Amino acid sequence: MKITSIAHSNIALIKFFGKSDNNLRIPTNNSLSMSLSAAVTMTTVEFSDNYPEDGIQMIGETLSEIEKNRIIRHLDRIRKIANKNLSAKVVTQNSFPKSTGIASSASGFAALTVAGTKAIGLDMSEKELSTLARLASGSACRSIPSGYVEWEKGNSHETSFAHSIYPPGYWDLRDLVVVVEKSPKKISTSAVHEMAKTSPFFVKRLTGMDEKIKCLKNAFDKKNFEMFGEIVEHEAFNMHAVMMTMNPPVIYWTPQTVEIIMGIHNLRAQKIPVYFTLDAGPNVHCICEGKYEKQILSYLKRMKNIQEIIVNHPGEGAYLSEGHLF
Repeated sequence: MKITSIAHSNIALIKFFGKSDNNLRIPTNNSLSMSLSAAVTMTTVEFSDNYPEDGIQMIGETLSEIEKNRIIRHLDRIRKIANKNLSAKVVTQNSFPKSTGIASSASGFAALTVAGTKAIGLDMSEKELSTLARLASGSACRSIPSGYVEWEKGNSHETSFAHSIYPPGYWDLRDLVVVVEKSPKKISTSAVHEMAKTSPFFVKRLTGMDEKIKCLKNAFDKKNFEMFGEIVEHEAFNMHAVMMTMNPPVIYWTPQTVEIIMGIHNLRAQKIPVYFTLDAGPNVHCICEGKYEKQILSYLKRMKNIQEIIVNHPGEGAYLSEGHLF
C-alpha cells in the first residue's frame, strides 16, 4: 500500500542539547517547541515484495549514502515492529533546505514514521509515533503533535515522547526564518550533541533548565510576549555558548547571522517587539506576534545577503495526504 504523510519542522524554544542515552536518543532535559507551518516535508512510502531492495530518493536535493542509510535503519525499525521483511520505495521532498539549522531531520523522520508505519499496516497512537520517530531523530518526536509541543525527556524508550501543550491557534505567533546559508552544515547536529559534555558550561546549563521551562510555560499562560521573548533569546545564547566552549568548539554563526541578531536588537530599541532564536546552524529564527509581521518583514528584506525568508505561523502535527510523490 502506498501512503503519503506531511510533517512540519519545529523550532525549539527551549532546546534539548546533549543526550543521556545516545542509542535511544533520550535527551538530558525536557524541551518546548513550535511547529512551523511553512517548513514542510512530504514523504511517500510503499512496501512491496516487488522491490528487490530499498530505494530512497529526495526530489530537488541529493542524499548522501550516510543519509540514505539513516533512512534505511528507520525502515528496519518499522519492519521489525510489523514483523515483515519487505523492501520499500521512499520518495521525499522538502519545502526548505535540509541540514542548515531548520530541523529538516525533524520533519523528514516524522513524515517517514507516519507514512512508513501506515504503509506497512501498523496503526499507532500519537505517543507511539512520537517515541518511534525519536529513535531516528530526537527533534522528530516534536513534529508528530500539533502547535506548541513539549518533549518529556523520560528515562526509557516508552517515557520519552512529545505531546501538544497548546493548539496552533492558541497564540498568534510568527517565526520568520531568515536564511543566510543553504549549503549543508559541515558538522551534524547529532555529532554536536555527542560533544556537548566536553563544555565546562554544560552541567551549569542543566541546573537551571526545569525553572526555565516553568517560566516559559508561565509566559505562555499569560501570553506575555516580552517574558516569552527574553527566555527564548537567552536560551539560544545559552546553547550556542556551550557549543562554542566544547572541545573542539563548534561555531555555526556567520557574519550575516550576527548582523541579523544586531538588527533584531535594533528593532527592539525602536519599541518593536521581536526576539530571535537559532538551532544548530547559521539561519536566524525571528519570533514576533502576528500583528508585527509586516513591519518586521519589511526591515529584514532590506538587509544584505539574505537568501530567503520563510514565514511560519504555528503548524499542525504530522498527517496523511491523498497526494503521492510517485
